[in-house]
Amino acid sequence: MKIAILDAKTLGADIDLSPIEALGEVAIYDLTAPEEVYDRIEDVDVVIVNKVVLNQSNLEGAKNLKLIALFATGFNNIDLEYAKKREIGVANVAGYSSKSVAQHTFAMLFHLLEQLSFYDSYVKSKAYTQSDTFAYIAKPFYELTDKTWGIIGMGAIGKEVARLAEAFGTKVIYYSTSGHNQNTGYECVDLETLLTSSDVISIHAPLNNKTENLIGYEALCKMKASSILINVGRGKIIDEVDLAKALKEDRIRGVALDVLAEEPIHATHPLYEVDESKWFVTPHIAWASVEARQTLVREVVGNIEAFTRGEMRNRLV
Repeated sequence: MKIAILDAKTLGADIDLSPIEALGEVAIYDLTAPEEVYDRIEDVDVVIVNKVVLNQSNLEGAKNLKLIALFATGFNNIDLEYAKKREIGVANVAGYSSKSVAQHTFAMLFHLLEQLSFYDSYVKSKAYTQSDTFAYIAKPFYELTDKTWGIIGMGAIGKEVARLAEAFGTKVIYYSTSGHNQNTGYECVDLETLLTSSDVISIHAPLNNKTENLIGYEALCKMKASSILINVGRGKIIDEVDLAKALKEDRIRGVALDVLAEEPIHATHPLYEVDESKWFVTPHIAWASVEARQTLVREVVGNIEAFTRGEMRNRLV
């Protein structure tokens, strides 16, 4: 079996790919430019990708291709209709990063809520060595207990965040972007109620025609001025121009983002014009704990092995 991994670098250099190499003849490419895809998959049986776009223009030459195995849950980069037409299997991995993303959600929240960057800089600058008191409380921070946490998208990650949020004594409410998720054990509310009631709002929803630009200027103005917004779902769920405007006007206290409309971030992104204490961005890493990435490799191996046995494990197509 010939296998090609087209963007291994996105998984990190510290992750062992030998379980995949044991499956057959494996070509590993750190990254693959769009114009390189056609040649690299021309004679393979299985192609493994994370963010590389696979569509008719590059798939039509892959005459031996039987399976597209995703190093991801999302499949926006795959032309599923063409894969179905060609009877090429497509398998993703769901749920591998729920704990990693939930943990990162809290890490970003506490960075803003506790003003950690400010206090860290205060000590490392040696300003604390000149303090006339043992405690320096220049910027206030707050407890989560008795606050309301609003979750947009109550899937596996949303439920894990809700479980952890309850441990901190928060009331959890949620908005179902699909309108179908009504049986989670938490109170389901409409979007306006969630926006106006929540002290913390975290986004864990997929990007689709119902969620794109869901949070724009009007929505941001409905939020509490003391609230914190977190997005670990998809970047385009928030209108980032409107977000920057709202932050400048103190419509909300702060925002933490692990995803952006375009990645990497542009040097001219509107957030660079906002007071840096109000925003915190990580470079799309919430999913990427060591444990989550190791699980991802194991699951991809399982998907390939199952496919060779004719099983429908994690198959989208």
